[in-house]
Amino acid sequence: MSAFEDRAEGKKERASGKLKEMAGETFNDPDLAAEGKAEHTKGTVRETAGEVKEAARDVKDNLRS
Repeated sequence: MSAFEDRAEGKKERASGKLKEMAGETFNDPDLAAEGKAEHTKGTVRETAGEVKEAARDVKDNLRS
């Protein structure tokens, strides 16, 4: 997956996870809240991975210059 795709997918997972987490809290469903929190965290990790890939590519490009 490209850096852009990782960042985009991470943002989508974070948003979806936050919605699930809020729904779980609103409807007193701890399983749904926990699932949402896990998905939110997974999205954060994926988004960070995309940022790291992008930074590594920038460093590589700068070394070639």
